[in-house]
Amino acid sequence: MKNMVIILCCLFVFSCNTKKISEVDEASEEFPTKSETIWTNNTELFVEFPALVINEPSKFTAHFTKLEKHRPITEGKVTVNLLKKGTIVATHTVSAPSSPGIFTPIITPKSQGNFQLVFNLETPEYKDQIIIEDVIVYNSKAIAIEALGTGDETGGISFLKEQAWKMGFQTNPVVKKEVYETITTFGIWEAAPTDVQTLVASTNGKISYSKSITEGTYLKKGETILTISSQDFTANNLSVEVQNARAILQQSETNYNRKKELFESKIIAKSDFEQVERDYKIARENYQNLAKGYSSKGKIIKAPFNGYIQSLTVKNGTYVSEGDVLFSITDSKSSLLKIQVSPNYFKELQDIKDISYKTDANNWSNIKSTEGEVLSVDKTISKEKPMLHIYTKINDVVNMPIGSVTPVIVSIGKSKKGLMIPTAALLEDYGNYTVIVQSSGESFEKRQVTIGKQNGNETEILSGLRIGEYVVSKGAYQVKTASMSGEAPAHGHAH
Repeated sequence: MKNMVIILCCLFVFSCNTKKISEVDEASEEFPTKSETIWTNNTELFVEFPALVINEPSKFTAHFTKLEKHRPITEGKVTVNLLKKGTIVATHTVSAPSSPGIFTPIITPKSQGNFQLVFNLETPEYKDQIIIEDVIVYNSKAIAIEALGTGDETGGISFLKEQAWKMGFQTNPVVKKEVYETITTFGIWEAAPTDVQTLVASTNGKISYSKSITEGTYLKKGETILTISSQDFTANNLSVEVQNARAILQQSETNYNRKKELFESKIIAKSDFEQVERDYKIARENYQNLAKGYSSKGKIIKAPFNGYIQSLTVKNGTYVSEGDVLFSITDSKSSLLKIQVSPNYFKELQDIKDISYKTDANNWSNIKSTEGEVLSVDKTISKEKPMLHIYTKINDVVNMPIGSVTPVIVSIGKSKKGLMIPTAALLEDYGNYTVIVQSSGESFEKRQVTIGKQNGNETEILSGLRIGEYVVSKGAYQVKTASMSGEAPAHGHAH
């Protein structure tokens, strides 16, 4: 009977302790959590932390993202300071992330009131400082719960940082920029005249290509392209001409050396020696010109620089005369864009502000950012040429063949201020446009917008967005898909 009483007492005590532990866990789970998302020019900080209470340690889960290419910060240290009127009242430094992009400093406040949180980030690449204003420290947990509640109402589309970091993802701010009137048209890629060299035959003979060469073939500087041979010719035979030039040079050189000794001995007049010297120099230059690139097979023609064959004029085995065009080669360091525009825009084309174009199937560029220039604008048209042409020098890597067509947007006239976002951020659905807006670090919303002018990479937004908001410019479809799956992960999560 005595043992039974002891057992019942133990069970009662265990039950009471279990209840207390459970109550503490529930209180911890229900305790309000704060979250903030702050952007600088280089960094995005998304931080979650329990509401700050006097003498209670608060563990911060700080997600640091490098905005360029939207990658997690994987190296460096973070110092978080709690400041009151400019004085640090609590601080903690974490020397490395607990996992890629995530730092977990701990702050224990010692007094209540309104504070400032300052995060100092130091990485091998750069330093940054991120400030959160008006951070409240409460006198007790009960007061914090009363002030903030315990609910976790996030709403929107949840898309975790870890998901974004593992994929091609990018966000960009809504910015105010100059917006111009535009003309949408097209252009044709041509090689810039300064980047094209036309090679001509330096002798008569039959063409023999060193390898299979077509338009577009890439050649390295100094690579043999073809040989011009006149071995079987009775007239204009380069081999005979080289031999004759060599014989004349040898004879002139012998005569020059002999006359030089006589002149130095003051046996012959200076004028006689100068005539012999001139003859020798002419014979030497003539021989060098004929022998340059000459081999037993004929005259060798080599590529003058790294580049592509733009055009071929002669076929293998054909006869050419000295001065005949052989081929053209271009290095494509710059390109010429010939843009066609309706003559109705003649007046507007006198005030061109920028020209946007595609460098390949997906990417836009413009002459303002690449220091290209408008070379000329047509002033006349004709029956054979009914369109005005704008000739533009493009200092860009163009991955489109010469002669191909590219979309072009010509910016003209006076500008006005407007909100701009990357064109890649737009999601189109039967003529209606939406964007994915990042409302906080891991929360997004789909929002309808009205678009205005476009200049290639950027689009004007007439309604639906505010300056300073961030939109998803790469990965928007994945976020949209997450909203449709119905399985979005919870906003709060432990690391």
